Amino acid sequence: MKLGAFSISLAVKDIQKSKEFYESLGFSSLGGDINQKWLILKNGNAIIGLFEGMFENNIITFNPGWDENAQNLESFDDVRAIQQHLKSHGITLTSETEPNTNGPAHITLTDPDGNNILIDQHR
Repeated sequence: MKLGAFSISLAVKDIQKSKEFYESLGFSSLGGDINQKWLILKNGNAIIGLFEGMFENNIITFNPGWDENAQNLESFDDVRAIQQHLKSHGITLTSETEPNTNGPAHITLTDPDGNNILIDQHR
């Protein structure tokens, strides 16, 4: 199963302070809008998203169809196929997408330790 680009989405209290902190660690902007209180930062293959006031806890994120530079992959597993695979293996999803659609969609699940996972397909 191909999950696509991996990142961690951080729920931050002050996006400007977080931006400055991660820039001091060598991260640079990949996308987002600080005025809308969200940024995507990158250092090598490491990607983090900073989100102020959008969600309560940190989220492990996968983006089917994208590489670590947010570029389209030629071949990828659609989020609906991933959803079907997970359900067939007894994984409980906390949110699902309509199986008979195509294009952008997302699903969410929680691992055995309570970590939230977002599988978010943008195309």
